Amino acid sequence: MRMSKLFSKTLREDPTEAETPSHRLLLRAGMVTQIAAGIYSYLPLGWTIIRKIQDIIRKEMDAAGGQELQMPSVHPIALWKASGRDQLMKDILFRFKDKRGREFVLSPTHEEITVELFKRNVQSYRDMPQLIYQIAAKFRDEPRPRGGLIRLRQFIMKDLYSFDTDSAGLDASYQTMFDAYQRIFDRCSVPTIPVLADSGAMGGTDTHEFIYLTDIGEDSLLLCPKCDYAANAEVAAFVKEPAHTDEDPQPIEEVDTPGQKTIDDLAAFLKVPATKTCKAVFYLADGEPVFIAIRGDMDVNEAKLRNALGATDLIYMAEAQVEKAGFVAGSAGAVGLEGVKIIADELVTRERNLVAGANKPNKHLLNTNYDRDWKADVVTDIALAREGALCAQCRTPMDLKRGIEMGQVFKLGTRYSETMGAYFLDAEGKKQPAVMGSYGIGIERLLAAVVEANHDENGIIWPPRLAPYDVHIVVIQPDKPGVRETADELYDSLTADGKAVLLDDRDESPGVKFKDADLLGMPVRATVSPRNLKEGAIEVKLRTVSESKLIPVDESPKRIADML
Repeated sequence: MRMSKLFSKTLREDPTEAETPSHRLLLRAGMVTQIAAGIYSYLPLGWTIIRKIQDIIRKEMDAAGGQELQMPSVHPIALWKASGRDQLMKDILFRFKDKRGREFVLSPTHEEITVELFKRNVQSYRDMPQLIYQIAAKFRDEPRPRGGLIRLRQFIMKDLYSFDTDSAGLDASYQTMFDAYQRIFDRCSVPTIPVLADSGAMGGTDTHEFIYLTDIGEDSLLLCPKCDYAANAEVAAFVKEPAHTDEDPQPIEEVDTPGQKTIDDLAAFLKVPATKTCKAVFYLADGEPVFIAIRGDMDVNEAKLRNALGATDLIYMAEAQVEKAGFVAGSAGAVGLEGVKIIADELVTRERNLVAGANKPNKHLLNTNYDRDWKADVVTDIALAREGALCAQCRTPMDLKRGIEMGQVFKLGTRYSETMGAYFLDAEGKKQPAVMGSYGIGIERLLAAVVEANHDENGIIWPPRLAPYDVHIVVIQPDKPGVRETADELYDSLTADGKAVLLDDRDESPGVKFKDADLLGMPVRATVSPRNLKEGAIEVKLRTVSESKLIPVDESPKRIADML
């Protein structure tokens, strides 16, 4: 390809909308173009890389026993109602009606469709296990698309679904995909770590995310430096030790606390540590208010809380909403509270003599104790782990990191098969629900991570197996004797040898051409110039090093091939 004919153009300046290094570089390199928030076009260079990523994924999925198919992006809403996810995922579903008034959704994922396909094609245990996958567009009405390609409203996903006869079979399929995912990310030169995660709207039991660690990531992770425990903060377990169990319960006492509405202010006013307080937090769970009691120095983990409640919608109630619901914002407490479900973090129930709201304006209670003074409807772990929290496995302080989720694997179990009727006949002729797994990788997000992990201040550094072109030929002063001819001969020779070559034949200055070569990031740059040709040589340089070297013109095709 000659750059004078290339459809896209490079940009000299950073786009103002660029949020991350990958976003900035992909836009500047002319590889992607934003059409609307969270919706992009992939120009020839960018699409070439996406196809190469897809090829790596296909090879790994096929080697693992997967069979590729293609499923529709338009789904009847009836399938989503059957699974219950028309409500569970209602906030991100794109819905529409056809001319006859029938309702459909644009696919955010394909569990429902795969269940339908299984029901129509598999009847016996002899037909199992099955692993089917596709690489196709998904649509999610994300409220806050961000990070360029990191969170999109339309995106390409590889999604594979496994169907097994029992949990042991699912374990085997899960491990097969787990191992394949590690190979995929390694081959794409994106270092990842698997972490325990929350299954969210997917449902099921065990699930792992594969995370690329980066400060621009939107996921918070707790990592143990000793035993390698790793978990998303949404599910991270940690040691919680009571701070005040050695005290005898003291008589409860009401005190004035004028204007003290936050835990920090209250603790300072009463001259007690935050660990001596019981924090009150209100949420709406599927439209119903719930009262959360947690030790004052801790925060609520909304994922844990949602799972504990089995709630679809969980909305934090601000002060005005709390007051409108009839509760005393800033002075609410579980003692004497009526008409609301109470959820307590298990640690707060083990503390003694805590300060809590008195359910009266500007009043609090000293020396409240669980069981004696109040009880909860649910007692469980709903606390958010923080930096330095003790690992639940080895009690080592954990590190808090940020990262981007590259892919996730789920053990769905029989969540969909029982709900939607995906049964098979076992060896005794009895109907059994298929045991399912789901395994996804976001293609554009992986592309962004490749750039995040492989760039410098000058531009992208493509891993050789993903680069749009193997060699970038820069032609300096092509009108000088022999320059254009030598560049064309090198281009033809490398192309004939199966190498993908980008030839910069534009009427631009050497500085512009070199900057674009660094920006575009092909593995090898070859420069043909009058000065070098006087020495019978061309200049070659790997993108990964700063030094270049001269090689004889007649040896250049072979030497460049060896470099690749």
